Amino acid sequence: QVQLVESGGGLVQTGGSLRLSCTASTRAFSGYTMGWFRQGPGQERQYVAASTSNGRTTDYADSVKGRFTISRDDAKNTVYLQMNNLKPEDTAVYYCAAFFGAWNNFYRADRYDYWGQGTQVTVSS
Repeated sequence: QVQLVESGGGLVQTGGSLRLSCTASTRAFSGYTMGWFRQGPGQERQYVAASTSNGRTTDYADSVKGRFTISRDDAKNTVYLQMNNLKPEDTAVYYCAAFFGAWNNFYRADRYDYWGQGTQVTVSS
């Protein structure tokens, strides 16, 4: 029902920055919890960050806390992931995800109903 499209991935050097965007097709974007996940080579999909539907509460995985920032612009149906001080271990395919409703279990991939196709982020050393 809801289509999500990520953009902004690419190649960056260690210590550099990158900003990912995810645009949703729904006209009820403000009612969705939005999350970012990533999957590195040979790894399981890993939780990165999430934002409540009102955008006033955010949450981050310990591995990215202090370096990544999630934000949203409801007028543009877009959620962002600002990634600073990137490290080689951040290399992964990054996925945008969404679910409508309550703010709970947002760190679990199986909680999300809609997923984008992913965008590749590669950090060179």
